[in-house]
Amino acid sequence: MLDEERLTRKLRAIEALIAGATTDGEREAADRARERIRARLAEQQGQQVHEYQYRVDRWTGRLLAALAYRHGLEVYRYPRQHRTTLMVKAPERFMTGTFHPMYVQMKKMLQQHLMDLTRRVIREALDPDMSEPAGGQR
Repeated sequence: MLDEERLTRKLRAIEALIAGATTDGEREAADRARERIRARLAEQQGQQVHEYQYRVDRWTGRLLAALAYRHGLEVYRYPRQHRTTLMVKAPERFMTGTFHPMYVQMKKMLQQHLMDLTRRVIREALDPDMSEPAGGQR
């Protein structure tokens, strides 16, 4: 299985786990999980909405936006905000109990995948010593 396929399956499994799925992270379970998450969000529609600010890079910003859009949330920036800032509005209980934990787990997995991919490409293309550089001497 390709690394990208494995990452996709893991991301779906995280979504299913956060939503309380009891089956493996297959596409069908992830779809049901997304519906349960949207149902949770719909239940909380009457609650006060809070604004959350995220510091992101190119990759985590795309992940955050995709995850938010998948669950019907709006992602935005205020005028003059940097590209490294994204805003999301949602009920507090949904953000702290569902969205944020899912985002954090997916972000860690994505960052690890990108680090592994970078190491592999450098090793294959340049065949360098992949140990950390020595510190303290110039």
